[in-house]
Amino acid sequence: MSAPELRVVSLPGDGIGPEVLAPALEVLATVADAAGLGLAVEEHPFGGAAIDALGEPAPARVIDACAGARAVLLGAVGGPKWDSVPAAIRPERGLLALRSELGVYANLRPARFFAPLADASPLRPERIQGADVLIVRELVGGIYFGEPRGEADDRGFNTMVYTRDEIRRVARVAFEAARTRQGRLLSVDKANVLEVMQLWRRTVTELSAEYPDVKLAHQYVDSCAMQLVSWPAELDVVVTGNLFGDILSDAAGALTGSLGMLPSASLGDGAALYEPIHGSAPDIAGAGVANPLGAILSVAMLAQYTLARPDLGRAVEAAVDAVLADGLRTRDIASGAASVVGTREMGDAVLDRLRRILDSDPR
Repeated sequence: MSAPELRVVSLPGDGIGPEVLAPALEVLATVADAAGLGLAVEEHPFGGAAIDALGEPAPARVIDACAGARAVLLGAVGGPKWDSVPAAIRPERGLLALRSELGVYANLRPARFFAPLADASPLRPERIQGADVLIVRELVGGIYFGEPRGEADDRGFNTMVYTRDEIRRVARVAFEAARTRQGRLLSVDKANVLEVMQLWRRTVTELSAEYPDVKLAHQYVDSCAMQLVSWPAELDVVVTGNLFGDILSDAAGALTGSLGMLPSASLGDGAALYEPIHGSAPDIAGAGVANPLGAILSVAMLAQYTLARPDLGRAVEAAVDAVLADGLRTRDIASGAASVVGTREMGDAVLDRLRRILDSDPR
């Protein structure tokens, strides 16, 4: 009898996307095998690559393929090559369309302190020691999707809109995540000046009655940004809107010293989307020096959320931790490193360590 199939769509995208996704897919194959699943990967052009090949960043057939899969793995999109194309078909608009069509309303972005990378962070080690933050970002609403929007003459405008239901569903994901961690949830807004954020704060507060075991606090986004780079270890789970979550989660890269270390999972009611949060880095594309660990750690999240195998997710994380402890570094995290390696070498090292971890599992 053949193993149940895990169907995944691969969207390598642009710049370093194909380079970091290649080792991540090898890790995924090992994870699928450990889970007793047959892996079927279907690759499609997306972003700038799809503009070049098909004339648009998110063709309907690509979206349909993603919607029919259990999970989607994305590399990165965009680059200066497509800066001159009309705004409506920029690579980034394709990413927004994909998120919207998949309905992945909750974007989970973990950022934790890696002890071997203390020297790579711009923050003092004593400030980031023990930091382990999960940012839950609302992903398909807010100012990126609000109407009206546009530009006319010397005036540009966008609209930030949230409904109570949109706020409740992403806040519920955050409350549930906090239950599995330290039981603390920080809701971040700008309720002192924005009416939409006043609704946000009221709605999250109302929902908290269903989670008496989770301690809820509220903070303005500017204050939270300061705390994130001052005393991040005091934070557990943070829930916030699309724009604020975009900015704060990138700032969380300071905890690890590089955006290349940060994974993400975008969850909804159908296929989930997994991707490192870094950009396409066209300046180093093709050089073989990009950091694949954010993409590999995104596979760890896939194991946790799509496969419901957190044990396999922890195994991938343990493999990454072990390789870093061995002194291997890509260029972006190379401060004080014993051995600087390329994308392929780092991926191979993690894969080798993961296989040894899985082989030693008594199950």
